[in-house]
Amino acid sequence: MAAAAAGVGGGGGVQQQETTTTVVQVAAEASRKKVEVRSAGRRGRREMRRIEDATSRQVTFSKRRSGLLKKAFELSVLCDAEVALIVFSPRGRLYQFASASSDLQRTIDRYLNHTKNSSAHEEGEESCVQKWRSEATTLGKKIEAIEGYKSKLLGEGLGSCSVQELQELEVQLEKSLCSIRQKKQKMLMDQILELREKCKALSSPWSTSVGELKNKQADDDVHRHEDYSGGGVRDDDDRRMMEDVETDLVIGRPGSI
Repeated sequence: MAAAAAGVGGGGGVQQQETTTTVVQVAAEASRKKVEVRSAGRRGRREMRRIEDATSRQVTFSKRRSGLLKKAFELSVLCDAEVALIVFSPRGRLYQFASASSDLQRTIDRYLNHTKNSSAHEEGEESCVQKWRSEATTLGKKIEAIEGYKSKLLGEGLGSCSVQELQELEVQLEKSLCSIRQKKQKMLMDQILELREKCKALSSPWSTSVGELKNKQADDDVHRHEDYSGGGVRDDDDRRMMEDVETDLVIGRPGSI
């Protein structure tokens, strides 16, 4: 009896446990579905396209228009901005807003002036860019022509030249050769004149030294001649004086008579 009661009690406990598990599973499933519904609601926002239903479209327009006007007012007050808003309903009804410090027309005029100046500035920049592009293209063509002419002067790419072009190249080369020769002759003459000036500058001190030596030799010869002449006169006087002394001695010697 006790065992049966225990068995019965045990069966009731198992059944109660299964019921609790089922309730928990149902609650979990409901919670999961609720989360999925919320996620689907977040991901499944209204597609940005025209609302086909007229009533829904009118309701959405009224709500969004009121929110837009409210945001424009808040922007003008909080940020001290000049705001102008114009909205036309699908039926052509006008809704507008202008900030308290200005009216709508003045803001529109300001917008038109701004866009006009911006357009003029953009057009000026565009024309300037086009001008520079045109000049760059023209310069590129000139550079190509000059390089081609240079190659022809060097004897390259002559296959496409006509007889007249070849004759013109020949005349130009002759002129260039004549100019080169004239320049070469001028440089050689300048070098010759420079060398002559250097030779003159080097020979001048040598000529001066030779002249000085000649003058010095002539002076020495004159002095030697004068010394020789003076020396002969003195010798004759001395000789005469000696003869006179000897004569006096012979005459005045005792016993010489």
